[in-house]
Formats: sequence, C-alpha cells, structure tokens
Amino acid sequence: MLVLSRKSGDEIVISNGDIRISVLGVTGNRVRLGISAPPGIPVHRMEIHRRVLQAANSGTETEEDAASGQ
Repeated sequence: MLVLSRKSGDEIVISNGDIRISVLGVTGNRVRLGISAPPGIPVHRMEIHRRVLQAANSGTETEEDAASGQ
C-alpha cells in the first residue's frame, strides 16, 4: 500500500493519468475526495463494491442497482 500525505487541492494520478484523485477538502478527521475516471472504469465506495460483487455472484443485481452504483 502506498501512503501519501496531500493537501487540499492536490491530486494523485493513476494509470498514465486515466484516473485522478483530487483532495477537495479536509475538515477535522474527514477528507473529501474527487475521483475522475474513464466511463468504462467503475468507481464505488467499498460497501457498494461488496454489494455489487455479492449480487454478481448470486445473479440478483437489478439493472437499476447497476445503473445507480448501489
């Protein structure tokens, strides 16, 4: 795992610049991140990612769940 310290306004670039993570702000112990990625690369919070994987494994994910990222 790579651990970085960044200030508000700084960016991290992944995969030849295709994916960018921007630090939008820091308030107390909360960090606001902005993530830019090509349309074909899904970006989910971990809890949503787990639900998508679970649904894919059980075959129960609805089209609405997939479209909304839930």
